[in-house]
Amino acid sequence: MKRTAEGEQNPTAVFDYQVKKAAFDKRFLPVSREDMESRGWEEYDVLLITADAYVDHPSFGTAIISRVLESEGYRVAICAQPKFDSPQEILSYGAPRYAVMINGGNMDPMVANYTVAKRKRSYDYYSPGGQAGLRPDHATIVYSKLARKAFPGIPILIGGIEASLRRFAHYDYWKDGVVPSILVESGADILMYGMGELTVRELMMRIARGDSLERIRDIRGTCYLAKERPQEDFFAFAECAPYPKLCEDKVEYAKATRLQYREQDHTSATAILQRHRYQGKDLYLVQNPPQRPLTTPELDAVYDLPFVRYYHPCYEAFGGIPAIEEVEFSIAHNRGCIGGCSFCALAFHQGRFIRCRSIDSVVREAELITKSPRFKGYINDVGGPTANFRKPSCAKQKEHGLCRNRVCLAPEPCPALEADHSEYIELLKRVRALPGVKKVFVRSGIRFDYILADKEHGMEFLRELVLHHVSGQLKVAPEHCSDHVLASMNKPPFAVFEKFVKQYETINARYGLKQFLVPYLMSSHPGSRTEDAIKLAEYLNKTGRHPEQVQDFYPTPGTISTCMYFTGIDPRTMKEVYVPRTTEEKARQRALLQWDRPENYDLCRKALLEAGRKDLIGSGKNCLIRDHKGRSGGQSFERKAKKNSRPSKK
Repeated sequence: MKRTAEGEQNPTAVFDYQVKKAAFDKRFLPVSREDMESRGWEEYDVLLITADAYVDHPSFGTAIISRVLESEGYRVAICAQPKFDSPQEILSYGAPRYAVMINGGNMDPMVANYTVAKRKRSYDYYSPGGQAGLRPDHATIVYSKLARKAFPGIPILIGGIEASLRRFAHYDYWKDGVVPSILVESGADILMYGMGELTVRELMMRIARGDSLERIRDIRGTCYLAKERPQEDFFAFAECAPYPKLCEDKVEYAKATRLQYREQDHTSATAILQRHRYQGKDLYLVQNPPQRPLTTPELDAVYDLPFVRYYHPCYEAFGGIPAIEEVEFSIAHNRGCIGGCSFCALAFHQGRFIRCRSIDSVVREAELITKSPRFKGYINDVGGPTANFRKPSCAKQKEHGLCRNRVCLAPEPCPALEADHSEYIELLKRVRALPGVKKVFVRSGIRFDYILADKEHGMEFLRELVLHHVSGQLKVAPEHCSDHVLASMNKPPFAVFEKFVKQYETINARYGLKQFLVPYLMSSHPGSRTEDAIKLAEYLNKTGRHPEQVQDFYPTPGTISTCMYFTGIDPRTMKEVYVPRTTEEKARQRALLQWDRPENYDLCRKALLEAGRKDLIGSGKNCLIRDHKGRSGGQSFERKAKKNSRPSKK
C-alpha cells in the first residue's frame, strides 16, 4: 500500500507489499520469512532494513553490506521499505540471532522526499515504479524505533548516508533548527559512519562472540552513547560544543563543524566527544576515529562478491526500480575525493583519501557486464565520486595523512599535488577494447582543474576523453563564475574553467568534432548575491548557453555549506559570509540563470532594476530581457538555441 509520511495507507497504491512473499529468487538474499524457510533456514543472523527498494548492485550500500556479511558466513535477510505505521512487517521476519541493521537508503530520506522548496516530491527513483511515499521522513529514526518495539534486546546498528551525515548534532533544513545526533533520536545502539565494510565485519565478529555492547567501544568508524563522560581508554578525545550550546550560539556551531571536519583523517584523527542534554538526561556522543580505507586487494574482493546487479524480481510487475537504469552498466573504480567542495558531503562520509580498484578488477566487472542479456554495448560510466582520481594527492598522505588546514585543489593546486591520469587512461583503454563493448562513457564528474594540473598526462587524458568517452556533450561543474562565490564553494577561480574550455574546444576542433560542454550551475549558494547571479547570467548570454537545469543550493546535513547557510559563518576561516535566505531572493537568483524563459521575466526585471542594471533591459546585444515582456534581448532566442544545439543522446 502507498503510505503518507504520517504512515496512513492510501488505497490507490500500486505496490502490494505482500508480493514479496511469492517472489522467491535464490540469486538474491531472502526478502521475507517464507523466503528464508524456502532455503531451509530455521534461524538467521542479521535483518537489514533499508528505505530503498532491494537492488543487489554494488552501487547500493545495502547490497554491499549484505554481501560482505554473507561472505563472512552470516545469514542475512533484507527488509526493504517496510510499512512504517506499525512494526508488524518487521515482526514477520522473526528475531535475528545477532542484530538489526538499518539504513535510510542511497540518499538522505528528506532529500528523497522533498524538493529544496520543501515541496513533497512526486517521484522516487529508488522505489518500485518511481512511486513516492514508500519511505518515511527520517527513515533511520522511524525504522529504529519500530525495530526496538519488534525485537527488544536485539542490538540495533545504524549506518548509511543518513546516519553518517547526521552523526553529530546538526542543523536540519526541514525543521529549520539544530537537532540532536541521529543516534540519540533513533535509540539505536551503535552508529557506523563512512564506508562500512571493515567496520561491520569487526562489529559483527564482536557481537557474535558474545561481547556486550558496553564493551564494544574501540572500533574505528563507529559512534556510541555513554551515560557518563568516558575515559580516554582507547583514543584521545577532542571535544566540540554540546548540543544545547549549538542551538543558541552560531559561532560555536561553526567551530564544532570545523573540528568535526578536521578530525576525519584515519591516520591522525582523535575521537570526538559531544555532550547531549536530551529529554532531561545527559548523554555523551563519542565518535571514534575513522576506519582505515580498504586496500586495493580488499576493494577488489568487495566488487568480486556475487551481486546479481539488478533489482529483486518482486518489483518487475510495478515497473522495476528506475535507479537501476543509470547504474546497471556503470562501474565504480575509486572511492574518496580530494576536491573538498563545500556543498558536498563526500569528505565527511567517504573521506578525502583516494583508494581505487585494480585495473584487472575493473576489467573483470566490465566483462561480466557484457554477458548480461540486457547489455547493448554501452558502459554508462567508469567513474566514482570524481572520475579522474586514481592516486593519493601526494606521497606524504600515507604516512602523515591529509592536511587539516587546506585541501589539495582549491583555491589553487597544492605545490605537493601529484596529478597523474596515466593509470586511468590505461584502465579506459582496456575496458573499451573488450569484445562486445561499443562505447565506454565517463559520466561521473571530472575535475577539470586536476586535468590542467597534470602537466604530463592531462592533455592526453582530455584527448582520450573527447575522442572515446563523450557523446555530443560533456557535463562539467564550474558551478558559478564569480570568484568570491567559488571561494565559498571551495572551487577554483573561474579563469581555470575558462582555460579548460579553450583546451576542450581546441581538441574538438583538431579532430573535426562538434561536442559541447554542459555546465552544472548552482544558484543561491552562501556568498552569492543578486549581483553575482547577474554576472553569471551575463556570462551565459555572452557565450550563448541556455542551461536547461539550475540547481538551487540545498542545505543537506553534514556539509560546510550547510553550516554557512545556518550560521552565516565560513567555518574554515570563521569569517562572515553573505547568505541568500528569502524565498524572493532565491527565486530571483534562479530566474536570472534562465533569464530567457517568459515565466522568469518579472523576477528578472525586478532584480535588474533593484541592482541598478537597467542597461541589461532592452533590445541591445548584451541585454538579458526586453523592455516589455517577452524573450531575451540582443540575439533572438531562436538564434541562440540553434547556436547551442547539440546531438541528442542515444
